[in-house]
Amino acid sequence: MKKRKLGIIGGSGLYKMEGFESTKWKKIKTSWGNPSDDVMTAKFNGVDICFMPRHSRGHKISPTNINFRANIDVMKQQGVTDIISVSAVGSLKENLSPGTFVIVDQFIDRTFSRIKTFFDEEIVAHVSMAKPTSKGLGECCESALKKLNINYQMGGTYVVMEGPQFSTLAESNLYRSWKADVIGMTNMPEAKLAREAEIRYCTVAMVTDYDCWHSEHDEVDVAMVIKTLQKNAANAQNMVKEVIRTFENFSIDKDPANNCLDTAIITDPKLRTKKTIKKLRYIAGRILK
Repeated sequence: MKKRKLGIIGGSGLYKMEGFESTKWKKIKTSWGNPSDDVMTAKFNGVDICFMPRHSRGHKISPTNINFRANIDVMKQQGVTDIISVSAVGSLKENLSPGTFVIVDQFIDRTFSRIKTFFDEEIVAHVSMAKPTSKGLGECCESALKKLNINYQMGGTYVVMEGPQFSTLAESNLYRSWKADVIGMTNMPEAKLAREAEIRYCTVAMVTDYDCWHSEHDEVDVAMVIKTLQKNAANAQNMVKEVIRTFENFSIDKDPANNCLDTAIITDPKLRTKKTIKKLRYIAGRILK
């Protein structure tokens, strides 16, 4: 097992990390175009980390227009082995009130305008998404939230909608009938691409509001969301710092992302061109050599 390195992807409200050392923003090119922003490299407690603001600093990129492939490629180029994805979401359950954190373990992907694979030309690969998140990283986040006394739920299903509009009432009620917990716009195809890149992945979803099913919160507005985002962002930064201190203590020996490409690529090796192998050199170089 190679040396582990943590990457943080920050969602709405989390555009930078405070209290870190040796902070530097680096511009990195990828085979997939420009990432959301420069990547921030830094140290905390002597540990190297990378941070990427998913919507760019200042929140300039709509969920549909995020270059998820470039973002994951940047993380891979920087040697990241484990990603904590911090995401703002709406609640689909009464008990998940604004301010609650949910350590997600399942997704329902309802997006339809996004490229969802690195293997879309010449080489075909099918990775398993049965268990889309890392159990070890999830347990590490749970330990951090407990220590910080932040209200959380361990486990939950995240519906990923296309956006950028919020749900209709009919849609919100449909997702509730599926027993989903939260709804957001950004963790697909991010989680799928992380899996293809053999990066362990964990989503910590921060509830900002009730989705429109709630009779007392039937019209979600940005002002309401921002108010909760500010509080959540402070809690998220503290959680991340605690995760950095402890993530290597949690086992990832049987994580489904580990070497998952060993059994995923179906294309005859003789049909791979140098051009495609070069394009995939960071994502799948280990298996395509």
